Amino acid sequence: MDFSQLKEIAMNIKDNNYLSALAIFIIFYLAAEIIKLITEKIFTKLARKTKTKLDDFLIKRTKRPISILLMFVGFRLALIALALGGRVEEVVIKITNSLIAIVTIYLTVVIVKVILDYWGETYAKKTKSTADDHLISVIKRAMNIFFFIAVLLAILQVWGVEIGPLLAGLGVGGIAIAFALQKSLGNVFGGISMILDKSISVGDVVVLENEMRGTIVDIGLRSTKIKTFDNEYVIVPNGKLEEMNIQNVVKPEPSIRIVIPFGVAYGSNVEKVKKVVLKEIEKVEGLDIREEEKKPFVRFLEMADSSLNFKAYFYIESYENRFESIDQATTLIYNALNKNKISIPFPQMDVHVKKR
Repeated sequence: MDFSQLKEIAMNIKDNNYLSALAIFIIFYLAAEIIKLITEKIFTKLARKTKTKLDDFLIKRTKRPISILLMFVGFRLALIALALGGRVEEVVIKITNSLIAIVTIYLTVVIVKVILDYWGETYAKKTKSTADDHLISVIKRAMNIFFFIAVLLAILQVWGVEIGPLLAGLGVGGIAIAFALQKSLGNVFGGISMILDKSISVGDVVVLENEMRGTIVDIGLRSTKIKTFDNEYVIVPNGKLEEMNIQNVVKPEPSIRIVIPFGVAYGSNVEKVKKVVLKEIEKVEGLDIREEEKKPFVRFLEMADSSLNFKAYFYIESYENRFESIDQATTLIYNALNKNKISIPFPQMDVHVKKR
C-alpha cells in the first residue's frame, strides 16, 4: 500500500463522521494502553533503581486513572467529530465532561495522598513525636471531603449552574452556617489543637475527669475514640475532650509508680515491717530502678483505729504491666507478713458496758 492509497483512506475517514469518531477513539484508546504498557515495562523498572520510593508510589497509583482519563478525552473528541447535534449530543457531552472532571480531581487527590504517605513513611515516622503522623491522617481525611466538594462544584459548572453566585451566597450564609455548626467546628479545631499540642496520641492510656480509663484508638476530625478496659468504645467530642483535665499515663514516659497500702497490728516492730516488705518489693518483675528517686521504699503513715498503716512505693518500667505488678506485690507482701508472724488486723471495736 503506497502513500496515495493511505491518503485516500484518510480522506474517506475524514469525510465520514462515524469513521472519524471511531478513529479518534481508537487512537486515544491505543495511546492509553501504550502509556500503561510503557509505565509497567519501563518507568516501573527505572523507578526501582532510584533511591526514593515516591516515584514508585506515584506510578502505581496514577497509571490506571491516567489511562481512564485518556479514554474519556478520546471519547469526548470522538463526540465532537461525530457531530450528532441536538439535545442528545449536548447531554452526552456534559456527562462525558463530568466524568473527565471527576477523574481529574480524583487524580489530583491521589497524587496529594501519595506525597503525604511518602512523607509520613520517610520523615514523620522517624521523628520521636507522633503529632505529624496524626496530622497527616487528619489531612488525608480532609482530602476526601475536598474531593466530594470539588466534584460537586465541577459537575454544577459543567451543567451550566453558575457557581459564582452560589459561592457568594455561601459566603453570606457562611456566618449563619458557622453559628449552626459551632460545636462541630469546635470539635474539628479541638482535634487539630490536641494533635499539635502533643497532649495525647493514639495508643496512650488516659484517665478522664469522670475516672474513665482507656486507650486512645483514634483521633478523628470530630471526635476521639477511647477503648475502655471493659472492651467498650467511648466516643468523646474533641471540643469537650480539649476542655477536660486528662491524665495521660504514658507521658512523659511509660514508667509508672505503684502504691500498695497495707496495715499491721499494734505491737508490730515498725522497722522489721519496713525491712520485710521492702525485701519483697524488690522481687517484683519489671521493677524500674534506673534512677535514685525511683527505688522502692516503704512509709509508716499513721496509727489508725485498728492498725498501723503503711504504704509501699515502687516504679515499674511500663504502665502496661501495672495490674500484674499490683497483684504480684500484694501477694508477696501478704505472704511475707504471714511468714514473719506479723499480724494483719481486721477492723474491730471494743465496747465497754458500764454497770449501774
